[in-house]
Amino acid sequence: MSEFLRSYLVVAIFGGLGVLLVGVLLSLASIFRPHKPNPDKLKNYESGVDPAGDMWSQANIRYYVFALLFVLFDVEAVFIFPWATRLEVLGLFGLIEMAIFVFILLLGLMYAWRKGMLKWV
Repeated sequence: MSEFLRSYLVVAIFGGLGVLLVGVLLSLASIFRPHKPNPDKLKNYESGVDPAGDMWSQANIRYYVFALLFVLFDVEAVFIFPWATRLEVLGLFGLIEMAIFVFILLLGLMYAWRKGMLKWV
């Protein structure tokens, strides 16, 4: 057997042992855990309020847009941090590229602000 295939065999053995270990531990947990069925355990429960009425409800789209804007501006840090750590190497070119990037983000922020998407209603 070649060294290449032997390395894959090691990975397959460890993967199989991992799956076997998970199966054994889940089986042991199902044997030793307490089992006390109760109809109240099957009820939906959220934030201390008992469910009432229809399960489906319309949510305001503004909340989703607000969350997407948060993700957008949060991911910006993923790009700015490596740039800041390598600023000396990138020089003027890196500074101009980051200025363009931040300008595009500011345009998006101004657009969201003018459309009223940042108001939490």
